[in-house]
Amino acid sequence: MNKPFILIVEDDGAVRNLISTTLETQDYKYHTAATGAEALLEAVSQNPDIVLLDLGLPDIDGVEIIKKIRSWSNMPIIVISARAEDRDKIEALDAGADDYLTKPFSVEELLARLRVTLRRLSYTQGIGREQMEFINGELRVDYASGCAYFAGAELHLTPIEYKLLCLLCKNVGKVLTHTYITKEIWGSTWDNDIASLRVFMATLRKKIEENPAQPKYIQTHVGVGYRMLRIEE
Repeated sequence: MNKPFILIVEDDGAVRNLISTTLETQDYKYHTAATGAEALLEAVSQNPDIVLLDLGLPDIDGVEIIKKIRSWSNMPIIVISARAEDRDKIEALDAGADDYLTKPFSVEELLARLRVTLRRLSYTQGIGREQMEFINGELRVDYASGCAYFAGAELHLTPIEYKLLCLLCKNVGKVLTHTYITKEIWGSTWDNDIASLRVFMATLRKKIEENPAQPKYIQTHVGVGYRMLRIEE
C-alpha cells in the first residue's frame, strides 16, 4: 500500500516540529493538531491512516481521545508520551491504542514503529485471499471484509485485536509462543511487547469468551504462549 496519511497530535511545538520533519524526510503526508479538540476534528474530517498521539494535551487527556476515536474507528493509534509508568501504558493500550512510544525517543525508533504499523495495515487489507472465512463454534471471521462475529453479532475489535485473532485462527490447534506472536504483531520481541500482548489478549478474550476466566477458545500455555482451540460441534 502507499505510505499512509498521518495525524500528529502534540502540543509541544519542538516535539511536533521534530516529528513533522522526520515524516517529511520519508515523504509521508501529515496534518498536525495541538489540542484534543483539534485532534478529534482532524480525525473525523481527514480520516488519517495513523494517529501519533501525545497523552498530555492541554484540554482533553489523550486516553479520552483514544476512547472517542475507538467509538467509531479502528484507525491505528501510536501513543508518544512522557508517561513511562506501566499503568499509563496499560491504560492507553486498554483504551484501544495500538502501540506506545516513550519520550524521549529516537527518530529511528519512531520510523520503525510506523513501518510495523504500515505492514500491519497491509496485512489486514490483504489477508484471506486464499481462505475467505474462518468458522469455529460461534466465532466467525470474514477475512474478505475484515470483520469478526460472535454468536451472530459483530465484534468491535481494534486493529491489533483483529490481527491477533486472525493469527490464532490461521494456526488453530497450534501453540504460538510469545516470541512468535510479538514478532508477527509488533515486529519485535521486547519485554514491553510481551506485556502489551497480555493486555490485548485479555481484551480479546472479553469479546469472544462467555467466561474469560474459563476460556473456551483461547488457551493460555503458561510461560509459553497461546493456542486457539478447535470447538467440537
